[in-house]
Amino acid sequence: MRKFIDLHLHLDGSVPVATVKKLMQEHNLPKLSDQELAHELSVDNSCASLEQFLQKFALPNQLMQSKHDLETIVFDLLCELKKQGLVYAEIRFAPQLHTKKGLNQRQVIAATISGIKKFYQKQKEDQNQPELHAGLILCLMRFANNEAENMETVKLAKDFLGKGVVGLDLAGAEGLIPNINYQQFFKQAQQLNIPYTIHAGEAAGPDSIRQALEMGAKRIGHGIRCTEDPALTQYLIDHQIILECCATSNMNTKAFDQIDSYPIKKLLHMGMKVTLNSDDMTVSNTNLPHEYQLLEEKTALTPEEETTLYLNAVDAAFTTPDEKIRLRALIQK
Repeated sequence: MRKFIDLHLHLDGSVPVATVKKLMQEHNLPKLSDQELAHELSVDNSCASLEQFLQKFALPNQLMQSKHDLETIVFDLLCELKKQGLVYAEIRFAPQLHTKKGLNQRQVIAATISGIKKFYQKQKEDQNQPELHAGLILCLMRFANNEAENMETVKLAKDFLGKGVVGLDLAGAEGLIPNINYQQFFKQAQQLNIPYTIHAGEAAGPDSIRQALEMGAKRIGHGIRCTEDPALTQYLIDHQIILECCATSNMNTKAFDQIDSYPIKKLLHMGMKVTLNSDDMTVSNTNLPHEYQLLEEKTALTPEEETTLYLNAVDAAFTTPDEKIRLRALIQK
C-alpha cells in the first residue's frame, strides 16, 4: 500500500459523512436523505467561488461545539485517513469557531488532542500497517474585530506546542481583509518560536503571497496563483518556500480552471518545493489517494515525481527530526 502525507487538511471540511450522520442522530437533528446531506456538505461543478465553497462548513460547524463531538470527529477522521494509507497528517482548525456552546478555546484544543490520543490507543492494536502520526495546526481567522480571539489562539498554540499542536495558520475568506493586517499575530508567533503557514494565492492573487512572505511564512497554504507572476515564482523557488497545493479544491473555488493544466508538475520541474494535499475531503468529495490518481490521469504525474512530492512534504512537515527519519524511510521503502 502506498504511503501518503497530507499537510493541508481542514477538520471542519473533512468530517466523514458517516460521522455527520451519527452526530446528527445524537443531537436529534432532522434526518436528511443521502442526497440532501451531500448537498449540505459538498460542492459540485456548479460551485462558483471560495465564498460559495465556505457555505458547506455550516452543518459540520454545528456538530463541533462539544468535547464529545470534537473528540469523535478527530478520532473518526484519523481512522479514515489510516485506511487511505496516510502515515502523517497535519489537521487544521480554528478553535474560536467551536466556542458557541460554552467551551473555551483551551477546552476545544484539549478535546481534539484527546481524539488523537484515543486514535493512537486503537492504532496500537493493529500492527499490520505503518503508524499514522498526526499534529494540529491552529487557525487564526480573517474576521473583523476578533483580535482578542486570534491572540488567544497564538498563546494557546505555544502552551500546546509539542503536545499535539504543531503550528499556526491564517484562514477564512481570502481577499476581503489583506493578509498583512494580521502581521502582529505572526510577529508574536515568531517570538514564541511557533512554526506557521499562511493561506495565500488562492482566492486572492500573487500580492497575498507577497504579504505572507513579508510576514515570515516559509510555507504557503495553496499559493498556486504564484504562476501569474514569474518574478514571484522565481523568488519562491530560490528561497525554497513550500506550497501546499490542493488540486480539486482549487478547481472548486475557481482558483484554477483546468485540471489538465494544473501546474504542480511544471512547478516541480522548475525546482519549486510543491506538495499535494486534500484540503477539505468532504466539501470537495476527495481524499489524498484520489488527488494523486487524478493528477496521474490528467497531468501524467509519474511515480518519480510523486516521490519528490512526498519528500517535499517530509521536509515541510512541522515535526521532529526523528519523525522525518521515520517518514523518509517509509517513502523510500
